[in-house]
Amino acid sequence: MAAAPGQRVPVEERLFSLVLALLATDHGLTKNQILSTVQGYRQRYSPHGDNANLERQFERDKDDIRDLGVPLETIESPGQAGNNQSLRYRIPRGEYELPRDISFSAEETALLGLAAMVWREGSLSGESRRAIIKLKALGAKTVEPVLAYTPRVRVREESFEPLSAAIDKHQIVQFGYLKPGEDTARVRTVAPLALIQFQGRWHCTAFEPESGERKTFLLRRIVSQITATGRTRPPTGDDEAELGLQELNAVWADRRAEVRIQPASDADTRLRKLRGATEAPDGTLVLHYVDANILADELAGYGPEVVVLSPAELVTAVEERLRTVADAHALQAGGQDSGGANG
Repeated sequence: MAAAPGQRVPVEERLFSLVLALLATDHGLTKNQILSTVQGYRQRYSPHGDNANLERQFERDKDDIRDLGVPLETIESPGQAGNNQSLRYRIPRGEYELPRDISFSAEETALLGLAAMVWREGSLSGESRRAIIKLKALGAKTVEPVLAYTPRVRVREESFEPLSAAIDKHQIVQFGYLKPGEDTARVRTVAPLALIQFQGRWHCTAFEPESGERKTFLLRRIVSQITATGRTRPPTGDDEAELGLQELNAVWADRRAEVRIQPASDADTRLRKLRGATEAPDGTLVLHYVDANILADELAGYGPEVVVLSPAELVTAVEERLRTVADAHALQAGGQDSGGANG
């Protein structure tokens, strides 16, 4: 069902529709074509009006899908170098499809076909097909995507809807918040201001009456129900979501990690595509981040393919995770040896 004009389209649906549209074209789409046709943008697009806010939303969405590992390309139109309005965007199918050396049995192919049918007939299917038809009418050469890639839509945390309702009702709320390294959740009392998706994760920017400060909370670290405790004054009219994003971007720009990666490895392929990743003269990779614990989880997952050089807190966090994994394997191996001896 198409969204009515002015109706808010969920972020996950907008990002999925954007990925679908960019996969469907070989030659790329201009920003104007994207904003006027893709679900989540077209509802707010004005053909002859000011679309500055919508363009900023598109810039943030580009960063989000790149952070999710999607290889988004920017192509300059021939003869129009430097003209940002003529830039075209696409997702090269060859870089996002399954590797050629992966094959499936007849049974697996049948299951994938069934899954593809279910996916195509889902709630996004009609809207996405209408967008592709409209793009074809504009002269864009498109290829209707099939299930050759994995759409990665993040599920919202349980606290999302209660916090969203609290923002609409100008409520003060309480919840338990558990930071990494702490054994007990702390009860936080805040006035939620906006919900923000940053680098594929949901955050809540809020005002804390006790300290008088604005603070940002990662929704996945909220470990209790959201309880309303009172009401507060309506916002002043500022774009709280935009302010929250500016704060997160400032932290992201300020924090840098240096890592050494194994050439031609999975880590090499993926980490170099992260937003803002740059290579230092000595060959190390410089990454930006907001939360050291989240980055440590990712880097530890690459095992020996990554060596963290700085900062010290990140080195320690990755070492702790690798040590935990090593201890768990040693314990499991010890149990198997013991079981074999007693058997």
